[in-house]
Amino acid sequence: MSRRHLATLRSFIAAWDERKRFRWELEQMAKDNPHLIDDIGLTRRQVEAEIAKPFWRK
Repeated sequence: MSRRHLATLRSFIAAWDERKRFRWELEQMAKDNPHLIDDIGLTRRQVEAEIAKPFWRK
C-alpha cells in the first residue's frame, strides 16, 4: 500500500473516531444536562438523529 493510501486511511479512521466521540459526548450531554441541548440550538429530535447515525456517516 502506498504512503498516500495509508495517509488517506489514517484520515478516514481519525474522522470516524472523532464522529464516534462527538456522538457519545452529545448523548451524555443529552442525558446529564438536557438544558444544554437547548443552549446549543438543537432539538431533542436532532440530537437523537445525530446519535443514531453510524460512525461512518457525516
